[in-house]
Amino acid sequence: MKYNIVIVGVGGQGTLLASKILGGIALSQGLDVKVSEIHGMAQRGGSVITHVRMGDEVFAPLVSPGEADYILAFEWLEALRSEYFLKEDGLLIANTQRIMPMPVILGDAPYPEQEAAVKCLCMDAYHMACEAGSARSVNMVLLGVLSKFLPFEQEVWEETIEKIVPPKTLDTNYRAFRAGRDIAHKQGANV
Repeated sequence: MKYNIVIVGVGGQGTLLASKILGGIALSQGLDVKVSEIHGMAQRGGSVITHVRMGDEVFAPLVSPGEADYILAFEWLEALRSEYFLKEDGLLIANTQRIMPMPVILGDAPYPEQEAAVKCLCMDAYHMACEAGSARSVNMVLLGVLSKFLPFEQEVWEETIEKIVPPKTLDTNYRAFRAGRDIAHKQGANV
């Protein structure tokens, strides 16, 4: 068993927390895991990329282009920017939310309106997170979707989430995670 996952978003969206949860799940299942974080101007809403590699034996922390089994994209432009990481039969799991980068805000560039060029399971995870109780739980919605494609039981995911998130946010995070699992169950057959 080996999984290469790339998580992309902008600063403040919870990409690093998502990678910590994935790492915790891998360790709880006796797998080797490597996590590498690449921060842009994360404090100012810049790009954040995290590589998570897990399996029986993992030697390097970075996922090479064309080798990702899954990309979790917390924002649409970051999804488009990261497609090159995905392997031919991989899956992009993407939030369709658009967060305008500074060149777009300043009027120096348009926001790209293109569709994904790879197999994509796309959803408005921001709206789903808000319905679960917090806009900050987009990460849990996307992890919930991913959980339907990885061989770990729901209980393992939820136990790991419980160990990592603040107790006062646990119910909201569980609701968001379960909403992601539900949407993956409903839309997963179409990818």
